Amino acid sequence: MSQSRFNHVFLTQRVILLRTLQRMVNNHSTAEDLLQETYLRVTRALSERPIDHLEPFVYQTARNLALDHLRARRIQARTLQEDVPLDVLQGVAAPISTPEDATQAEQLLEHLSVSLGQLSPRQQQIFILSRLHGCSYQEIADQLAVSLSTVQKELKLIMAICVGVAERLDQP
Repeated sequence: MSQSRFNHVFLTQRVILLRTLQRMVNNHSTAEDLLQETYLRVTRALSERPIDHLEPFVYQTARNLALDHLRARRIQARTLQEDVPLDVLQGVAAPISTPEDATQAEQLLEHLSVSLGQLSPRQQQIFILSRLHGCSYQEIADQLAVSLSTVQKELKLIMAICVGVAERLDQP
C-alpha cells in the first residue's frame, strides 16, 4: 500500500474520522490533534510494513489513540484528586481575595519556586509539561522516554512537596 493511496483514503475519510474522534473525546481541538497523530502513526506503520486493509487500520488507530487519551485523562483526574487535599484545591483560586490573601499567595509562590527549583531536571520537566503545558501523563512519558508509572510517581512526589510548602505556610 503506497503513501499516495493512504493520503487519498485519509482525505476521503477525514471528516468522518474527525466526527468519530469528537464524539469519543468530546473536544474538537483534541479530536484534531488525535486525527493528526493518526495520520502520523499510519504513515509510520506504512513505512515499516505493508497494510492489507487500510481503512479499518486507520479507524482502529484513531480509536486506539482516542481511548489512550481518555484513559490518560481519567488517570490524571484521579491522580490529581488523590494527590491534593480538597481544602487545598478549594483555596487555590478564591473569587474574592484580601490584601492578606495576596501576601500569603505571594509567599506561597516564592516558597514553591524555591522548592520546585530543587527538583531534579527530569522532575522539573515533568512538572512543567503537566501543569504548564497540560500534557497528559502518557504524552509526558513518551516525550521523556520513561514509563507512565514513573510520570505518575514523580508528579505525586512533586504535588506532595507543593502541599507540604502550603501547609508549612499555613502554620502560625
